[in-house]
Amino acid sequence: MVTDTLELFKQQQRDMWSSFAPSAIFTTPVAANLVGFAGISSGQRVLDVGTGTGVVAITAARLGAHVCALDLTPELLEQAKEDAAIAGQQNIEWIEGDAENLPYPENSFDIVVSQFGHMFAPRADRVVQEIYRVLKPEGLFAFASWPPEHLMGRVFALVDSYADSATFITSSPELWGDPHVIIKRMENIFEMPFFERGVMLTPALSKSHRRLAFERSFGPLRQVMQSLASDPEKLTRLREVMENLIEPYCINNQCHQSYLMSRARVLK
Repeated sequence: MVTDTLELFKQQQRDMWSSFAPSAIFTTPVAANLVGFAGISSGQRVLDVGTGTGVVAITAARLGAHVCALDLTPELLEQAKEDAAIAGQQNIEWIEGDAENLPYPENSFDIVVSQFGHMFAPRADRVVQEIYRVLKPEGLFAFASWPPEHLMGRVFALVDSYADSATFITSSPELWGDPHVIIKRMENIFEMPFFERGVMLTPALSKSHRRLAFERSFGPLRQVMQSLASDPEKLTRLREVMENLIEPYCINNQCHQSYLMSRARVLK
């Protein structure tokens, strides 16, 4: 029963993120920050978990790293391959796969990175163990995540409050943006993490424009909106709440989305 529920959840994840590609462009500056934060350099073996459209993988490959990239959603991987070809980075190894069951041998990578990707897997402990397994001794895990107290974390909480508990597993991805939770999840196998914060800026002519962009490309919200299609009153109320949530973060035609970067080495 548990296995069936997990498989259903992962299929939902695969489907819900298929529309994300148009928004991935806004994460490209964050990708450069994460690659620099991880200290990626030429010759290193790097794994990008939850690669999406490959913005981190391509950025790392341009520096001369040997990159493998994995994602659950085939539509995003197709976009990633196209973008890699445009960038002249055709040696990246793209694999459709699961962060909870990485298809690589032990001690395969110098660095594992994830930009808003691994955080959506339902079992955080399983993800940490898998990333630890594929890292070399003294290897580094570096990732970007959304803090619960800022815009994206609050959007996750809102979406979760509308989600049908019969068909959704609450993975609480925003917990990966809480330093106290991160330290707890990584203790005993990773050294004490180092943290750094940043802000992702996305163009937004108004709060309604940003809400509409979320509806069209942010998988969890899009799926909840679809589930409310037969209840116009509830759908209207959700849109109102979303716009009220977004409004304080829309400044000078830009939506400010704060994120957290974390990095830690395998414990010696």
